[in-house]
Amino acid sequence: MCRGISVFLFDLSLVFTNNNKMLEQLLIFTRGGLILWTCKELGNALKGSPIDALIRSCLLEERSGAASYNYDAPGAAYTLKWTFHNELGLVFVAVYQRILHLLYVDELLSMVKREFSEIYDPKRTVYHDFDETFRQLRKEAEARAEELKKSKQVGKPVSNSKKQGQVQKTGFAGGNGKKSEGSLANDGGDGDGKKGRRPENGLSNGNFVDTVEAKVNGTFNGKENTSSNVGAFDVNKLQKLRTKGGKKTDTVVSKGSKEEPKKKLTKKNRVWDDSPPEAKLDFTEPVGENADNNIEVVAADHGESMMDKEENFSSESESEDEDEIGKGSKPDPKKKGWFSSMFQSIAGKANLEKSDLEPALKALKDRLMTKNVAEEIAEKLCESVAASLEGKKLASFTRISSTVQAAMEEALVRILTPRRSIDIMRDVNAAKEQRKPYVVVFVGVNGVGKSTNLAKVAYWLQQHNVNVMMAACDTFRSGAVEQLRTHARRLQIPIFEKGYEKDPAIVAKEAIQEATRNGSDVVLVDTAGRMQDNEPLMRALSKLIYLNNPDLVLFVGEALVGNDAVDQLSKFNQKLADLSTASNPRLIDGILLTKFDTIDDKVGAALSMVYISGAPVMFVGCGQSYTDLKKLNVKSIVKTLLK
Repeated sequence: MCRGISVFLFDLSLVFTNNNKMLEQLLIFTRGGLILWTCKELGNALKGSPIDALIRSCLLEERSGAASYNYDAPGAAYTLKWTFHNELGLVFVAVYQRILHLLYVDELLSMVKREFSEIYDPKRTVYHDFDETFRQLRKEAEARAEELKKSKQVGKPVSNSKKQGQVQKTGFAGGNGKKSEGSLANDGGDGDGKKGRRPENGLSNGNFVDTVEAKVNGTFNGKENTSSNVGAFDVNKLQKLRTKGGKKTDTVVSKGSKEEPKKKLTKKNRVWDDSPPEAKLDFTEPVGENADNNIEVVAADHGESMMDKEENFSSESESEDEDEIGKGSKPDPKKKGWFSSMFQSIAGKANLEKSDLEPALKALKDRLMTKNVAEEIAEKLCESVAASLEGKKLASFTRISSTVQAAMEEALVRILTPRRSIDIMRDVNAAKEQRKPYVVVFVGVNGVGKSTNLAKVAYWLQQHNVNVMMAACDTFRSGAVEQLRTHARRLQIPIFEKGYEKDPAIVAKEAIQEATRNGSDVVLVDTAGRMQDNEPLMRALSKLIYLNNPDLVLFVGEALVGNDAVDQLSKFNQKLADLSTASNPRLIDGILLTKFDTIDDKVGAALSMVYISGAPVMFVGCGQSYTDLKKLNVKSIVKTLLK
């Protein structure tokens, strides 16, 4: 067996030595999608579509500020790295297998970018003469990476031997623990300083674990043992206490051992009279199998839904907004005078650098965070905008602040604009042609207004002559069935209910079957609110979605949340993916934002939710009546975010 393992490791080392210099693919294309050059020498057929996935998931989603992108395909796992030439509108992408960890890719991309930009001509589409240039650049980058690798390999054994010697000395140092520890922290080796350095928080990694274990075992007797390990388990102090008061501790222990633990008293139910107690507090009315009888008609017309009204957005002058951002991006008067800045705005700047963009981006980031955008999302957006502007030439009579704001506005519009159709009426008609109901499941955390906004969606569908059925699958919260029953009575809509303490997945399945028999066009499934960290409830939700395969999974979230929006949506999607038994699990398809009328200009939750999930905002709840449901106005949101 050992021989087989050694042969396998030898073959694996041969694979690495043969492939550690090999890229899978390197290509150059324009922002319009025209491929200008690919490396014919590599000629490796990529599995899957990593380039398309990079464009769709990173470049178009304003995640281009990331360092790399990982793509998983059947039988392969790739890492993609890229760089831009913003002035020429070129994209340079390198693809290699993730397991190889190539060290020279970043340097090779920068060298290819520099050389190709010199021969680039917008009228040319073929660059066969670049093959020889790339061959030389690759050899040069590989040679530098090999030299760096050899220097690290030479430096590592020396530093490791020093560390081991110091660890052995500290074991017998007595009161010199401080000195030996300081020498250990200062010895980092060549290119390996992080492993030998001790973090400030007392945690450790690498070879420093030996010294920490020695401290815990009591080998350090100096001052460092007491100062650095506050609250740690000290063996020496425990031994001193035992020698001083051994008998007292023994007696205390012996007394404590004789005492038996008292039994916890359980509170008995109080009996007020001789009548037998009720088994359950379930006051729901008994219903039949169809569960749609005895619906009392209360009201029929509540007005026209706001979904069908066009919202007119009056665009104000943008100069005021640019002036406010310009305040935060004004250069220091000590560094640059008024005349030089005015001359630069007239003549234009050669190329924008990262240092030029930082003041304006910082002001924009602070502004987005004041609008309730999650800090992580605001930072990633600014990084993406910086990557798209770096290297571009600033036009004449144009300020950096206005350029940055225009780029951010384009990015926000691109993120918030749905990439697929969100026309539910078209999907309902398509399902009607197939003679099956269109099923919508409402999910979300507690108290966000799932039942109320479900009734708003039902009213909007009802106005378009769609036969709607409600399914009361919140069998957990007290009063949930009665609440939905009240909405159904007011809207004259049938409701399918089975009471409480039932499996919601089975209730939803029976509701869909009943809707098929009765000819209902849409089934709106109400579910219980659950926190994203509650695994049993998330498992039940995953079962409901897997068993019924709904046409639309709507996440109902509050517009009031800030950073918590990222946590809620990401964990909901993660739990639905992890707990599903399907090979291709269903995730969140759309977002319904509630309480939008209470946030004034704090509209950042919409941006955070769309950015983290990729799902579009399909409905916006903006009041308490059935008509208070509207579409998301992307231009209005973007204007408010940058105002």
